[in-house]
Amino acid sequence: MNVNIRYVDVDISEALNTFTEEKLNKLFSRYEFLIGATVRFKQDEHSHTKGKICDIELSLPGPRIFATSDEAKHEVAVRETIKDLDRQLKKRKEVFNAH
Repeated sequence: MNVNIRYVDVDISEALNTFTEEKLNKLFSRYEFLIGATVRFKQDEHSHTKGKICDIELSLPGPRIFATSDEAKHEVAVRETIKDLDRQLKKRKEVFNAH
């Protein structure tokens, strides 16, 4: 598993890195065909209610899978993004199992 975490105009957080890697490890253990992940944390200065953005792109055979969330905290954004990715991966796994 290869996880690349980037911070765009946000301070680097080891706690956030650990939290994100734990959540991604669950996905990697459930879906053995995953190769790697690229995670980007951003902050939208113009948003007054949310503004903490998490983008995750997964590498796997075939087209890459991408999801993003905009929440009040980065941890919540990570959870929401991984839920979206899990939904997409379930569909992809059905396609793999059909062939």
